Amino acid sequence: MTDLADDAKALALAVGFDLAGVTDAVPRPETEFLRDWIARGFAGEMDYIERRVEQRVDPRLVVPDARSVIAVGLVYDPGARPGQEAERGPLIARYAGGDDYHDVMIDRLRALESALAARAAVPIRSRCYVDTGPVQERVFAAYSGLGWIGKNTCLIHPTLGSYLFLGVLITDLPLEPDTREPDHCGSCRACIEACPTDAIVEPYVLDATRCISYTTIESRGPIPETLRDRHQGWVFGCDICQEVCPWNTRERRRVPPDPFGLRDRIAPRPQWIRPSFEWLLDLDEQRWRQATRKSALRRTRYRGMMRNTLVAAGNSKDRSLRGSIRRHLDSPDEMIAEHARWALDRLGG
Repeated sequence: MTDLADDAKALALAVGFDLAGVTDAVPRPETEFLRDWIARGFAGEMDYIERRVEQRVDPRLVVPDARSVIAVGLVYDPGARPGQEAERGPLIARYAGGDDYHDVMIDRLRALESALAARAAVPIRSRCYVDTGPVQERVFAAYSGLGWIGKNTCLIHPTLGSYLFLGVLITDLPLEPDTREPDHCGSCRACIEACPTDAIVEPYVLDATRCISYTTIESRGPIPETLRDRHQGWVFGCDICQEVCPWNTRERRRVPPDPFGLRDRIAPRPQWIRPSFEWLLDLDEQRWRQATRKSALRRTRYRGMMRNTLVAAGNSKDRSLRGSIRRHLDSPDEMIAEHARWALDRLGG
């Protein structure tokens, strides 16, 4: 159904996505690798991955009689840096700080789902996901021609780079698949060498338990002491392996127009563009909830944000922060108190 596949991709672009492609809804070698990845302990506390691993391998177990996967991409970094790198302060991954991308993406995917059903003019089965179900979006995005999976395990597009949100629509419609984009990483090892925690244990293999994005967001326990000084100033996520990627250079990237203002919605709110350590460490849980309302920052929870901020403050070498850190020494949460002691020790307190 070549015409319907072309219409599906046109509809995806029409509802606001920057990229769209189609592939068959079948297991791929990369999805099969997931079992080995889990067995090596690289999933850490993310036991939800193992609970539905069979569905993550085979999309036909997610949507009965699935035939096709429509993958979509949305650029979330238009090229303007928030400026936080110029100063010594808390660092936040570029995708966070604005409206939660799950909400922004799923709204557009549901619009695509409705439009596709109307275009097909027959009853269809379909499900859409944005990091919300047992689907490996980046694998199907790669097979849909949206880019290739780089050595840092991010999907990279040749002109849009890797600052991309991905989503999928799994359907029982038989759609003509697109051609896969070849791997263009070549001999480059920039991401591997730049990772401060050595989380990329080999090309294309990430040990999540060492990744700053995992330890600051997914992990609920203490940050391992052996990794704390390597966290630098990151308090939510990490962009290092993407920042050094040659495919993300401003000269190479070409960001499409944004008629729906989706990038405006996900852009960091003013308080998260250049947050200070003092402001973050002074937040109580109620004010933190207000400041993170409807944003992806909620995922780390209040105690996680305090834990992360204390580690980053300890790495800042800014002795003027000792007063802000001391306020957390008597925290009723022992994890926060312990991280405060560690940070104070780092600053000679």
